[in-house]
Amino acid sequence: MIDKLLFATIIALFTISLMMSYSLSTFTVLYHDFSGPHFFIRQAFAVFIGIGIMVFLSRLDPDVWFARVGFALFILSFIAMVMMPFLPETLVKSVLGAKRWIRLGPVSISPVEYFKVGFVFFLAWSFSRKMLVHGKLSLWEEIKVILPYMAIFAVAVMFIAVFQKDLGQIVVLAFTLLILFSFAGRSLKLFFVNISIGLMGFVVLVMVAPHRMARIKSWWSTVQDNFLGYFPESVASEFALDVAQQPYQISHALNAIHSGGFLGQGLGNGQFKLGYLSEVHTDFILAGIGEELGFVGIAVVASLFVVILFRIFHIASRVENPAYHLFSMGIGLLIMLAFLVNSYGISGMIPIKGIAVPFLSYGGSHIMAASIGIGMVLMISKKKKLNEELGARN
Repeated sequence: MIDKLLFATIIALFTISLMMSYSLSTFTVLYHDFSGPHFFIRQAFAVFIGIGIMVFLSRLDPDVWFARVGFALFILSFIAMVMMPFLPETLVKSVLGAKRWIRLGPVSISPVEYFKVGFVFFLAWSFSRKMLVHGKLSLWEEIKVILPYMAIFAVAVMFIAVFQKDLGQIVVLAFTLLILFSFAGRSLKLFFVNISIGLMGFVVLVMVAPHRMARIKSWWSTVQDNFLGYFPESVASEFALDVAQQPYQISHALNAIHSGGFLGQGLGNGQFKLGYLSEVHTDFILAGIGEELGFVGIAVVASLFVVILFRIFHIASRVENPAYHLFSMGIGLLIMLAFLVNSYGISGMIPIKGIAVPFLSYGGSHIMAASIGIGMVLMISKKKKLNEELGARN
């Protein structure tokens, strides 16, 4: 038996996603002269396919199909991501110099969404064979062990952060990689070395891109008082910037959440979706939920994510196969980090990143990629049940 609670919770989030895709897309529908249920129909199609993927994968035997599905996903998504910069505009339209979607007729595919799941599989599969077999190593020996993984990650950084100009996805992948290193038994020293390298890489990627630097400065100017107040004035003055107007999107996102109050304005009655928040049914869907369904709606969504993470980590803790364990942990981390980056971004706590809320935001690629990840976890959950039954008999 698969983990029914995990599956039911995903369905609950899908239901909210469909409801909000219809309610929050009002302005976009009118602006582009689409039919009323345009985004609802497209999201329903993605959700239907996603549920089918989860059900199909959950029925497979992980001992036979886990590696096959994982390798196919990792290799195909990696090839697609590498090919994107070289494909013609008819297939990959460039937006502000970034090529992120492969367009096949009415369907757009974002290879990076599938690559994230495939990359977690590759790490789990490889760590279980290469890293877990090593005992205690010196720091230099540990660095030599992880170098191949860092090389693969560096290639991912080039194609995602440089060619696609999508630093947010790299942040999620980087933290997932670092935490999985820890779960694979690497030392705390290595963790801090990797954190240091990651921070230096992040600074370089920000400094070489003027739009990222401007975004960081704009965010810092609005939150600096919360940090610099703890330092002497002579030190604080060195880091202080002229206070800028709060970023347009963040300002309206916060106003939308404030407007919703405890119970919200009511489904369909939100005002900030009417052109104030662009594409609110995608990256700013939590702000839209906050306005229309209030604190109660946000609390329900957050509770559903807590249940999902609890069930995934529970499955990870109950399986004996190290690859299954690490993969489940990795999928849980991807979901948790994406939710946190998005929610912290719309609240102004960190610079905003174009990260979709898993299972909620409008978009077929992230829905289906996340469904593949959950489907593989559900596949693994059958081994958890089997192990528990064997333990009970003994």
